[in-house]
Amino acid sequence: MNHFNVPLFYFSFFAYNIFMIFISDGQKNALLERFLRYVQIWTTSDSSRADSGFQPSTDRQFDLARLLKEELEQLGLSDVQITEKCYVYGRLQASDGANVSDSLSFCLLAHIDTVEECSGQNVKPVLTKKNGDTIISTDGSTLLGADDKAGIAEIMQTLAFFKENPQIKHGEIEICFSPDEETGHGMDNVPLNLIKSKQAYTVDGGNLGELETECFNACKSEIKFTGISTHTGSARGKMVNAAVMAANFIASVPRHEAPETTCGFEGFFAPMEISGTIEKAEVTVFLRDFSTEGMEKRKALIEKLAQTTALIFGGKTEVKHTFQYANMKNGLENSPQTVQKLVNAYKSAGIEPVFPPIRGGTDGSRLTELGIPTPNIFTGGHDFHSRSEWASLNEMSKALEVLINLCSV
Repeated sequence: MNHFNVPLFYFSFFAYNIFMIFISDGQKNALLERFLRYVQIWTTSDSSRADSGFQPSTDRQFDLARLLKEELEQLGLSDVQITEKCYVYGRLQASDGANVSDSLSFCLLAHIDTVEECSGQNVKPVLTKKNGDTIISTDGSTLLGADDKAGIAEIMQTLAFFKENPQIKHGEIEICFSPDEETGHGMDNVPLNLIKSKQAYTVDGGNLGELETECFNACKSEIKFTGISTHTGSARGKMVNAAVMAANFIASVPRHEAPETTCGFEGFFAPMEISGTIEKAEVTVFLRDFSTEGMEKRKALIEKLAQTTALIFGGKTEVKHTFQYANMKNGLENSPQTVQKLVNAYKSAGIEPVFPPIRGGTDGSRLTELGIPTPNIFTGGHDFHSRSEWASLNEMSKALEVLINLCSV
């Protein structure tokens, strides 16, 4: 595994052809320039609007979409377009003379938006040299946006690599950049009428070498409490405070099964929002579990805790569960060749893949559910969704190598 800031040479084997790939410092610098350009475009999404059916949930996502469309056209892709819902699509035709029968076409995906919990406006990238690497962070006032603009930059630089190196053959590659992934609605209007590939790869992971093939099952639970309002001066025996019921309900959710107290394959309950008055109060809780059986138990516990709370206080409650996405493990187990091709691409880049679970979801989990198996590739980004988010240029360059290997035939 090469982490040094020097040109990389290696042989790679696909379809029994041997070729040499050269990743130059110029390619790394171009990758960095792309990334810096993209992260400075404000693309924060809005989950409330997305939940209400708006896509894109923010018009500013079109700003990056328009730039990507222009760049895809400059790179020579065909059928380049932005859909009404802000999906950017393009197709790189197979190289002349490429033996495409040995390599099925596939789609590469990354998402345009950044998460709303941390500001993504006026991002000011900061570059730091450390141990032969270039670390990209911010001034601390915003997130960086490596999730997922690192993935976008790596895909775009892959396309630029093939344009600059026409002697390296590749099959047909479809590109799709999606809006609103961070809201959970990234695949709501994915243009399946345009995507012809039977397999896909999201570039939306983190640490070097991670290859993700399973994720949480996800559900959103909305709990409503109804109380009785009276004058506070004469409330004894009459008032039922819905706001207090909501607070009591959250306090009853198991603390040892919270996002901040779990890891690995442990699921959790995540209270995300609470609001209300004496008469009406609402709580939103995200449920996550790697098994279907575990998810059903979590839903049942939420219902029990809500009903118990209402009974104790003498109020009323309603619980609504909304499916968000499914574990993509089963879909990928039915398509081992999709994962194996990616494993080969990692190893050709000198990387031994590791297979951690995704403690979240990606557009790939939804695509897999829709019948297009889609594992997830690392990007070299770290500490996502925070003001301390950062990315490693060396790791981003290794992701670029993986993508070039994946595309080459």
